[in-house]
Amino acid sequence: MRPITDHDIRTSFINCSKGEAKRLSTPKDLADLPWDDLDFLGWRDPGAPERAYLVADHGGALTGVALRVTSGAARAFTSRSMCSLCLTTHTNGGVALMTARRTGEAGRQGNTVGQYVCADLACSLYTRGRKKAPGDGALMDESLTVEDKIARVRVNLEAFLDKVTA
Repeated sequence: MRPITDHDIRTSFINCSKGEAKRLSTPKDLADLPWDDLDFLGWRDPGAPERAYLVADHGGALTGVALRVTSGAARAFTSRSMCSLCLTTHTNGGVALMTARRTGEAGRQGNTVGQYVCADLACSLYTRGRKKAPGDGALMDESLTVEDKIARVRVNLEAFLDKVTA
């Protein structure tokens, strides 16, 4: 992903008002992010833990999506969940259901699209081995190369964004 600015982020949102985009908390460390290792920029709002944001290149344009994080019941430490973007498995709440209001008339009627995603939205880093999921000593072995895993994340992300904009 190419480096983006605070202004780029705020003007990219497609499923919230301009006022909401203006008020949202952007990451403070934009200059320090590993842009070459990111397929998308994702972050949780530190002031509102039920809010998350995702910005990615989609259809040739920078596309931002406001997400709501569903708080689920606590799960046992041995229970594992899988992110539907990067297919990383996590224990103990490392995956959360995130919903995005759809664009257009469907969104105005309250329709949303949900996806189980890494709770910290660090899918790109997990895929590249730059970050390890807690308890990942028992990771599933995959025969895919890192490049193939990156391609899979991008395809899954495109499919999610297509659902939001459909």
